[in-house]
Parts: sequence; structure tokens; C-alpha cells
Amino acid sequence: MRPKLKNSEDVNVVRSEAQAAKPVSGLGLLRCAATAIWAEVLGFRFGCPWEVVPEAGPKDSFHYYLYSDSLSWADFRLDSEGIPRTWSRLTGSVYFPGDIAWYGLVNLEHYLRYGKQRHLDIFLRQVDWLEHHAVLRRDKAVVWHMNFDYLDPPVLLRAPWISSREQGLVISALVRGYRITRRSQLLELLKKSSTVFELDVEYGGVRNRVGRHVLYDEKPGYPAPGILDGFLTSLLGLYDLSAETGDSAVRRLFDQGIDGLKHSLPEWDYRKKWSWYGNRSCLSNPCYHHINRLLLTNLARLTKDPSLVACAERWNPDRLSLADRVEIYTVFQIMKNVARVRHRTWRLSARLSEIPQPVLRS
Repeated sequence: MRPKLKNSEDVNVVRSEAQAAKPVSGLGLLRCAATAIWAEVLGFRFGCPWEVVPEAGPKDSFHYYLYSDSLSWADFRLDSEGIPRTWSRLTGSVYFPGDIAWYGLVNLEHYLRYGKQRHLDIFLRQVDWLEHHAVLRRDKAVVWHMNFDYLDPPVLLRAPWISSREQGLVISALVRGYRITRRSQLLELLKKSSTVFELDVEYGGVRNRVGRHVLYDEKPGYPAPGILDGFLTSLLGLYDLSAETGDSAVRRLFDQGIDGLKHSLPEWDYRKKWSWYGNRSCLSNPCYHHINRLLLTNLARLTKDPSLVACAERWNPDRLSLADRVEIYTVFQIMKNVARVRHRTWRLSARLSEIPQPVLRS
């Protein structure tokens, strides 16, 4: 059932952009560096405006698992059709299907809470875009491509590439789009959207085997265990798909992912206090950490697994002492800047051709 609707001030202000912005260079790089340093050093906060949505999960629910009504959307630029492009200094403004799905899901939650039709219209517009940009591959897998090169040392992803995070968010958005519209085309896309979770990275999928266990890669080719929030997001997408279709094969993919998560979770756990980003390259910044914790909280609720519950509780910043906070802040600053020096991140845009690309089959 939908919650009682409330009155609300307008939320969700995203700037428009007639043409896609290009990657930055010269003085633009200095401005980006100054902004990043301010955010990491002076803007480091242990709080974050995210919340868990407990109504999410059942087959009759329209809600998604995370929500905030105070997001800045600073990196989003709306095109003429109202579809967000995500901006970064290396790519300029580009279409991330997962970010488009996320923008839609947040607007859907705005609608469920505040009852403004324009938010539902925004959600449905994102669903339409995702439907029209689905790609049916020769192996019958339906995917959503990133049609740009993306560098995250030591991996360079060449266009077109896929991602477990993007796939998972799109699945969650289309599941809710189908529940609202009952369009059969959306269900047909969804039925073929789990195939990439069955395929290893080397064969055009997102499946990464760690011994007898399975992970789903946000950035295929990235060293195991990979990026936690993308993996967790993909698991929620598989859960939504399983709940909607009742497909036992999809449920098996979800269960295999949960097994892999439980096996690899210690690799993401910093001293039972905080989460690592990626392959322990640095600690997660506060925003990433909160997302990791809240996504894990949702999966713990859905699976009722005590080890996931315990980890999510350990990662609650409210449990941190002053000494713990000083430790996390200091370790984050040191490791983040060591990683910058190691990868010479200020020169990345000039080094795209120098980074080896994993051999993947499309």
C-alpha cells in the first residue's frame, strides 16, 4: 500500500544542459582539484542524508531501498528530454543507465511520499529511456551499455561496457515501471536482463569467481573483491527481479551472490568500524560508506542473515568514539592521497591509451 501523501516543497532541482560537456583540462583541472580537496579535508562529515525505506522489497511495493530528499544532484545535467547525464572531469557529461534509473527511483519515492504528479512523470520518462536504450545481444542477453571509455586505475573500460551496478539499478527501475504500467515490453526485457550475471567477465558478463564463490563486478576487470556498493546494488536488482518473476534461476543468482558477499565481506571491513573502497585502495568516503551500510542493512533485512546484520550494525557511525573518528579521518586522508600519487590521477585524462585493457568478449 502507498503511504499517506504529504505536502512538500519542491525537491529535486537538477540543472539543464543543452549540449554534453566535454572533459576538463587546464584551469578546469585546478578547479576540480580544489573542490575535491575541500570536500575531502574540510567537508568530511560522518553524517549523510540517506535513509532506508523499509517498505521496499515485496512484490506489490513501488518503493526502492534507499531515499533522500536532500540530494544536491551536483554532477547531474538534464538534457532536452529531461534525462540526466552524469558529469566527471574525465568523461564530461555522459549517460550512465544506472544513474538514470536512480534519478527515476528517487522521483518515484518523491511521488509516493508527496503525491506530486510531475515526480511520477519524471520516473516514467526515465523508464521510457531505459526501455528504448536496452541492447539485445547475440547471446540473447539484454544489457544497458556505457558508451564511453572509463578509466579507474588499473583498469580501462572501453566502450561499450557493462556493469553490475548499472544493470541492477536498471532492473529495479524497470520492475517498478512494470508494476505501475503493466507494459509487457518491460517484462520481456526484464526476463533477459539476468543473463549477464550467469556469464563470467571474460565472456561478456559481470560474474567474477573467487574460488568457489561468486561476485558481480561493477567494473569488470577490477581486482577482486571489487567495489562494494555496485555489488550490493546488483543483488537488490536480482532480488527485485526474482520477486517479480518468481524465476528460480534468478533467485539462485541472488543466493550465489549473497554467499559470495558473506565470504568476501571481511575484505571490505576496516577494523570492524568502516568500509573499504574497492580493493582496499583507500577507505570509503562518508557518502560511500553510508551507502554501503544502508544497502547492506537492506540485504540483511531481506535475507535475515545474522552475519550481514552484525556487519551493518558495526558500520553505524553512531557507534564510533572520538578516537575512532580521528583514526578513520586520518587513515582516509593518508590513503586517498597515496592512491593519487601512485596513479598520478592529475594526469589521467592524458594517460587513457597507456592503461591496459582487460580482454573481454562482447
